[in-house]
Amino acid sequence: MIHLVHHPDYVAPAPKRSQYQWNKNGLVRDLLREEGAVFTWHQPEPMPRCWLEAVHDPDYVEEVLSASVPPEKERRIGFPVTPAVARRSQAVPGGTWLAARLALEHGFAANTAGGSHHALASTGAGFCVFNDLALAAVRLVEERTVDRILIVDCDVHQGDGTASLTAGRPEIATYSIHAEKNFPVRKAHSTLDVPLRDGVGDAEYMETLERTLLPLLESFAPDLVLYQAGVDPLAGDRLGRLALSYDGLIARDRWISGVMTSRGIPFASALGGGYGEDALEVSRRHVASILALGQGVAGRALQL
Repeated sequence: MIHLVHHPDYVAPAPKRSQYQWNKNGLVRDLLREEGAVFTWHQPEPMPRCWLEAVHDPDYVEEVLSASVPPEKERRIGFPVTPAVARRSQAVPGGTWLAARLALEHGFAANTAGGSHHALASTGAGFCVFNDLALAAVRLVEERTVDRILIVDCDVHQGDGTASLTAGRPEIATYSIHAEKNFPVRKAHSTLDVPLRDGVGDAEYMETLERTLLPLLESFAPDLVLYQAGVDPLAGDRLGRLALSYDGLIARDRWISGVMTSRGIPFASALGGGYGEDALEVSRRHVASILALGQGVAGRALQL
């Protein structure tokens, strides 16, 4: 069984003036349900306010939860923060935290949302409101659930918010492999950044990922990995600059799963980015990613 985390609040009505595909999370849920009885579903509790404030500025937390985010911050986020978006923003990090707890028990679990790696201490950015990766990592460490967490970010965009929010915490390491010339323009400093030139394809991507990530895994020896499984490195993604094929994305995630499983490292995934005019096509990318990640842990082939 693959353990999945989903909350009804993940599916929020689209705010006005938003280019984000708000129906994606519902489509991902529906497509996964069509796969049948290979999943165990879990519903998270919203991330408690005290943990939101352990990572984000309390004033910003209040702005989000009360749906009173100033217009300049909403412009950075990319959409208005309505009451429904505020509920979603609190549910998603609760889901990533629960997925991590389930991964520690079962080897792997996936959140059907999350990967909001651009959110900073006092503002959101790039379609990200609260940084679920940083929130889950800080809470797990502070609760003494684990001693060391590695956040592996394979989204096409650098995980700048995650790197900034976890800087100075020796228990949390960050790895980001991304398109060098893509958003954000001003990059943060991860524990290890791996910038790629435009147009990198399957072979070069996988060689670089293996060459750079394996030494960090060995030296840092994490008790848990949080995996940002963005599918926007695909060639032709609306906001991407890399050139992976569909098979290349699946190979990436099977490799991640195999590496973690063979080393006995529990890992939890968050959805990450994926953009295009066809929301169903983007959602199918995310579903294929979750199936590929769960394949090694489940110990049997799953039809993609």
